[in-house]
Amino acid sequence: MGTVQHLGPGRGRITGDLGELPPSPYPRARDPRARDPRGYARQRPDRARSVVRNAGEVLITLGMVVLLFVVYEVYWTDLISAGKQSDATTALDNQWQDPTAADPGRKDHFQGLGEGDGFAKMYIPAFGADYHFTIVEGTTEKSLEIGPGHYTKSAYPGEPGNFAVAGHRVGKGAPFNDINLIQSCDAIVVETQYSWYVYRMLPLAEEKQGWADTKGKDAKCKGVAPLGGVYSKLDGQHIVPPTDGGVIAPVPPDDGKKPSKGEMASLMTLTTCHPRFSDKERLIVHAVLTKQWAKDPKKPNERPPELEETV
Repeated sequence: MGTVQHLGPGRGRITGDLGELPPSPYPRARDPRARDPRGYARQRPDRARSVVRNAGEVLITLGMVVLLFVVYEVYWTDLISAGKQSDATTALDNQWQDPTAADPGRKDHFQGLGEGDGFAKMYIPAFGADYHFTIVEGTTEKSLEIGPGHYTKSAYPGEPGNFAVAGHRVGKGAPFNDINLIQSCDAIVVETQYSWYVYRMLPLAEEKQGWADTKGKDAKCKGVAPLGGVYSKLDGQHIVPPTDGGVIAPVPPDDGKKPSKGEMASLMTLTTCHPRFSDKERLIVHAVLTKQWAKDPKKPNERPPELEETV
């Protein structure tokens, strides 16, 4: 052990081997420059961490905003549109059942329709028995929030020309979310107050050659075939730029050829945005009228057999 050598009053020194001394109870003064050999506190890494942290918080916030927007656009607007579609369907049912509004000649009249007024119902049996929407007049944003909207300058159900209908693919009810899945000869059934109309999708471009010996033999393809003459360029489904208005022309595509009304086919065209979540292009479906008949007032619950073509 070490010894203490006294050198006088109040003085002394330690000699010998003392081993480890106990830690001092008093904190040692630290030189802030001891952490950096250059003599400066390292502030630059702290600043970098702060920038990264702030950037991360901004990205998280932006991600939450985008997520909330998607939830609003896809789910919340669906709920709102479902309510509007239900109201339009109820109003149309009441109109059809009103005896004071009955037409003595039992002919459908579409004059006097206002923007957003329902006038027909659409069924696509291949999408299931529960797929049906009330078609409203007009293609404004307000009308399309209710359901599929009729291009006001196009034909009406059953008329020669092109009965053209637009619909959303994502959000706002998304009535045309799956129209890319419609196949040639699939039925699109339109119901009006006094009539049923059955349209079927035309052949795809790659199906036209040899149609009669291939898919044309299918029983449900009766009345469906590649159209000739002014319709020779018409395919059952294709994608176009949003500026291509010829797809809803009386004779699509509108290439300037104008047959007489008696020479016109009765077509139905569906249009929607493509791809999903984008309006960069338009997905188009063309169908041709293959069958129509008047409703029997004595059999109000009678429905066309095409509605049973579900999968």
